[in-house]
Order: sequence, then C-alpha cells, then structure tokens
Amino acid sequence: MNVQHILIDDNSAIHRELSICRTGAINQIRLEDASYKAYGTLEIDAHNYAAFFHYGLPELLNNLPFISESGNGLESWDEAFLHNSSLGSMKKIIDERMASIDPGHHETILLGWHDQPVGVAYFRDIEAGRFVEFLGTLRKFVEESSEEKYDLEFIL
Repeated sequence: MNVQHILIDDNSAIHRELSICRTGAINQIRLEDASYKAYGTLEIDAHNYAAFFHYGLPELLNNLPFISESGNGLESWDEAFLHNSSLGSMKKIIDERMASIDPGHHETILLGWHDQPVGVAYFRDIEAGRFVEFLGTLRKFVEESSEEKYDLEFIL
C-alpha cells in the first residue's frame, strides 16, 4: 500500500482544519453553581494537546476521581470534572511528569492514519521543552484554582 505521510504544520490553515489536529481547554468552575460560569480558562493548543496524550497525562490523571457523563473520567471524550479537593494530588502528578521529561528532547509522533480513500499517516513534531513550559503553566493554573476553591472542567 502506498501511504502519504503528512507532518502537521500549525501555520497551515488546511492542517488546522483537519479533525486530527485537536485542541482543548480547562475551565475553572464551581460545581455547586446553579448556572454554568467559567471563572478562567487555560487553552490547550494542538501541539500541547498531542503532547498531553503522548506523555501519558490522561492515564496518570485518571487515577483522580473525575466526574463525567460517560463514567470514563478524563478519557471520556465528553466534559470531565475534577473537584477542588483533588487539585493537590493533580499538582503532584504534574510535578512528577515534568521531572521525568527531558526538555531538550524532540521527536516526531504518529497522530493517526486512515486507508480510505487513500492511505495517509499524520505526524506531529513534539518539542518537549515547549510541553514542559505548558505543564508549568498548567501547574500554576491548578494552584490558583486550588487557592480560589475552583473545580476544573476538562474539555478534550
């Protein structure tokens, strides 16, 4: 089979429109609010979204008691919620993962593929240092959320 290899380029509008080029967000909320309100949001760009999964954060964080409609926690592909009482444990998981990543490391990962109508494999370059910076930002966001007693809503 002849397979075309595509390296995702975030500067390409065509690539950004591909369903394989996903982004996400984490919102600060209060689960007890009668009406939905986001007090703050941390956007997850396509690079950090791919790195988030590549470095196994969903699996590590799923050890925490996430609430989701499907019951599958953070990997539910719907909104997943984390009560503020678990944010201290989340910070510890982030710290451990940050310590395990070599910021100078660079690699190309396979995002996915399809074989119809033609074979295509989608790849993305992952810059570990850029992801470690994102994890630092995420850690600060979680710390602020903990101090303000916000719960977190993950939209991945």
